[in-house]
Amino acid sequence: MKLFITFLSLCCFAKLSAQKYFTKTGFTEFKASVEAFEPVEAQNNSTTVLLNVDNGEIAGLLFIKAFNFRVALMREHFNENYMDADKFPKATFKGALENFQWSALSSTETYPLQGELNIKGKSKAISTQARLTKKADKLLLESEFTVSPQDFDIKIPSIVSEKISETITISLRYELIEKK
Repeated sequence: MKLFITFLSLCCFAKLSAQKYFTKTGFTEFKASVEAFEPVEAQNNSTTVLLNVDNGEIAGLLFIKAFNFRVALMREHFNENYMDADKFPKATFKGALENFQWSALSSTETYPLQGELNIKGKSKAISTQARLTKKADKLLLESEFTVSPQDFDIKIPSIVSEKISETITISLRYELIEKK
């Protein structure tokens, strides 16, 4: 029930008549690797994203425990020690593509993307570029930005601090279809 209410609240920013595109299988990846050490990276293939093409507003929701790591122990440490995934099970994003005009999108355009990322109950303003590609009846949204663990009060123990980058690169690739 909480998940349903949360997702509804993410969608409330859009008018009922607005044209929307969405996905429940969006790809989100993060990399926090330091050269010369084992890669610290994970992928999440179940990000839910909703884009209102009438005004460029966008909302996203992902479950922290859905990140997959190459090494199972990394996943366990990530969820239990760093992300406290039982207490903070999801991350959200709410923002907008600036100067977005659905009628002007022909094939591929780049837009400024401004919004707020919330992880572990902490919010951070995000300002980046997003590439939007129109392909037949689908939209492909791609973007990349960096954050630091400190932005979200993620404590890195000194014993592993040299193995984890001070900046984390987050990459997004969402194939959106029209919501009917």
